Amino acid sequence: LELEAKVPADIVIAQKAKLRDIRDIYRSVDLLDEEVELYGTSKAKVSLAVRDRLRENENGFYVCVAGINPTPLGEGKSTTTVGLTQALGAHLGKKVMACLRQPSQGPTFGIKGGAAGGGYSQVIPMEEFNLHLTGDIHAISAAHNLLAAAMDARILHEASQTDENLFDRLCPEKNGKRTFAPIMIRRLEKLGISKRDPSELTAEERKEFSRLDIDPDTITWNRVVDINDRALRSITIMQGSEVGGMSHGRKASMQVSSEIMAVLALSTSLKDMRERLGKMVVGYSRKGVPVDANDLGVAGALAVLMKDTINPNLMQTLEGQPVLVHAGPFANIAHGNSSIVADQVALKVVGKGGFVITEAGFGADIGFEKVQQDKKQEKHLLTVAPSLLPFPFLLLPPSPSLRPSVPPSVPPGIDTLLQVYETENLQLVKDGCCNLIKHIQNAGEFGVPVVVAINRRWHDTDEELKIIRQAALDAGAARAVVANHWAEGGYGAKDLAQAVIDVCEAGMSDFRLLYP
Repeated sequence: LELEAKVPADIVIAQKAKLRDIRDIYRSVDLLDEEVELYGTSKAKVSLAVRDRLRENENGFYVCVAGINPTPLGEGKSTTTVGLTQALGAHLGKKVMACLRQPSQGPTFGIKGGAAGGGYSQVIPMEEFNLHLTGDIHAISAAHNLLAAAMDARILHEASQTDENLFDRLCPEKNGKRTFAPIMIRRLEKLGISKRDPSELTAEERKEFSRLDIDPDTITWNRVVDINDRALRSITIMQGSEVGGMSHGRKASMQVSSEIMAVLALSTSLKDMRERLGKMVVGYSRKGVPVDANDLGVAGALAVLMKDTINPNLMQTLEGQPVLVHAGPFANIAHGNSSIVADQVALKVVGKGGFVITEAGFGADIGFEKVQQDKKQEKHLLTVAPSLLPFPFLLLPPSPSLRPSVPPSVPPGIDTLLQVYETENLQLVKDGCCNLIKHIQNAGEFGVPVVVAINRRWHDTDEELKIIRQAALDAGAARAVVANHWAEGGYGAKDLAQAVIDVCEAGMSDFRLLYP
């Protein structure tokens, strides 16, 4: 890296960067050409065949980066994840891969901005990372909205047709005979109907099979868009003359809030994804019975739309380390972490003594907790990655987030936040350390060692950093290290990386799940 004393804007750094051909990146970690699908020269998709080929490899160390309660401007989790990856790979010679979430365009175009990191610790090309990448999010949008359309179409058809007409459309006669499609067998099993010949169903069974009888007031499946479009937050649909009297209120949500995004992040194969997609509930019948994608007969179509998304996306850091970018569910409504398959692939690729660096969304009280309870309870992850257990938890307490209050004499707003963040106030930092201490204690409940990464910002003073470091050590952190990777790239995180190595190799973890 060619560092400048005054750190330029993120986009300037990203556009000045010298990109390595993505083929050099995947070959540097011994991936085979046939295991990678190129999307130009700067990004690619990695086949899950890698995981199968390397299944006998021992796993690397798994390091989770999380933050304390976040501020509106972010804590630097992505920046630290990338900076630590650069330090381990470019400066300490370790085999390393980062696993990051793919961001939504909504926050990217809002005050928070993108999620490629910042300063001299970024994933590049930044524009590709923050926007379309390889189209996974667009595929999720298509699948999600297909399910919404199928549901509304079903409501319309059931309202305008007799039981016999519905049954004839679902099981039409062909060459004088009716047959059930495989997806219909699932519906019959759900209803407790053992008959497999459509002609044997009674009139009541035909009605029960054909009518989902969805109650519009119970529908939970909204349409999605990948931008923050305030005008669509509350809408009325089905106002056309052909559906007179059926209009009802609905809303559009941000795309990454879709359950399909969470399904992608938790699935371990295309088959597993198909099963999870089929179980997604869109609403309830008037009898209170859940109606899912299998009932609507579209789960297979959803899986086809999603078939390419199961493979993680490969990119690179500013210093040429590989990064798997895959899935991006929110932590408040889902589990807030990148995909399980990306972790599985990365752990096998780096192998024994290597490092996989991932991040947990939101604060550690939600994102980190869900890494432990949701990701680790997935039997596939525990089976494929038993060495997930001896890993450290990297906690980020940048000094702004430790200023717990704004002086009442100062008017509210972003300018106020910046004023408070950028002005030395040792007492505010001391008062805010109770937040940091509680997060360290929470992590201790899981039996994992905590490395506190103090993410230095240009306005931090030495006295503030000293207070934070001492509070962390007193609270039981295994290490507390000031890192300056935003301004210095991997070089600025060398001490942090060495602390992570020491804690991992010391085998200090005694991981345990807190609840079943």
